[in-house]
Amino acid sequence: MAIKTKDLNARLFGKADKRRATNVAEAQTAAKDKAAVIELAIAGEETVAFELIKINAAEVKTKTQIFSQNAREQAFLTEHALADILVTLKDRGQQYPAVGRWLEDGQIEVLDGSRRRMSCILAEKDFLIYVAKGINTEHAKFLSDVANAHKPLSLFERGKEMQALLDNGKVTDQKELAKYCQCSEALVSGALKAASLPMELLLAYPSVGELGRPTIVKLHRIYFGLAGQQQQQLIEQLASADSAMWKRIDAQGITRITREVTMQLEQMGDSLQPKLLVEKAKAQELVKGKVTFTRDGDKLQLKLKKMSDRQVEDILAYLNDYLK
Repeated sequence: MAIKTKDLNARLFGKADKRRATNVAEAQTAAKDKAAVIELAIAGEETVAFELIKINAAEVKTKTQIFSQNAREQAFLTEHALADILVTLKDRGQQYPAVGRWLEDGQIEVLDGSRRRMSCILAEKDFLIYVAKGINTEHAKFLSDVANAHKPLSLFERGKEMQALLDNGKVTDQKELAKYCQCSEALVSGALKAASLPMELLLAYPSVGELGRPTIVKLHRIYFGLAGQQQQQLIEQLASADSAMWKRIDAQGITRITREVTMQLEQMGDSLQPKLLVEKAKAQELVKGKVTFTRDGDKLQLKLKKMSDRQVEDILAYLNDYLK
């Protein structure tokens, strides 16, 4: 007697809810329904079966790691940066499983879902992830890049990718980079400025993804307006604090906290600016015992002693005539 496909799936996988996803919509539906196994065609090439795994909350940090080529900077994933999914996850648990691959040491490498992983860690919730074997690095990068399209990268993260394109010779300048990335040259300039900033400066903010070009330009001016030694002092001040600057701000809401952080960083930058010692102009003697003068830039101050009325009148008349 022939075994039906669904019955065969049930014997192979222990459940009959296996899905084959041929497009993004089908994959999302399967993920939402939490099918035990889904099949995905990666980069339009081979089809791979992913099995749904649940990792206990206490083991998420130790049993999983992030794909090394993931463009999203993990240090930026704070409570504020994850606010859009953290509230729901705390109340109802993880709604959409992440996607990953098995590594040879038994670890799971997260390709799609680094934000969900960190949210589960912060909320102390179980982590759901579809995992497959035999995914090569090229396909892993494809899955990671597609995932990042769901939540836009920060200017810093985009800038890192753009700088890599410049460094490896993929493009030659910012104008060509703008065409390659299909964005404005202003965005390219802002992103590259962001990528040049030290992490300590960016981590002073509650959500780096919320920093727009005006703030990035201001930070660039603050940091690169300092000499090398002063830059190091600024970084040391930020790194030596017990907690991130944004956590010490007495304000509510990302916008207000962000503004306060920027103001404090400006004050720190100003305090580190080297103070120029201006030597006070000294009086010089022109006529011994009678006339001294002080020159300060384009200013000239004369001090005359023992002058008769006639001498005063003559000097004033001469100056009046000479300076007309």
